[in-house]
Amino acid sequence: MTKTLALLLTLALAGCGVETAGTAATIAAMKAKEAQKAQETKEQLVKQLDEANRVAEQRLKDTEAK
Repeated sequence: MTKTLALLLTLALAGCGVETAGTAATIAAMKAKEAQKAQETKEQLVKQLDEANRVAEQRLKDTEAK
């Protein structure tokens, strides 16, 4: 009886370890996607700022030319 109980406890604890590892892998994948989205958002924002600066510089040149 004691051996059976010990075996069941061991299996239960091993199952928890597998679940924890799976959860950690899922969280890591989510964080990687989140980081990729953040990088894409940053790149898009930099492009928009560069374009806004280019337009502002062009307007300044046009104003100075008049």
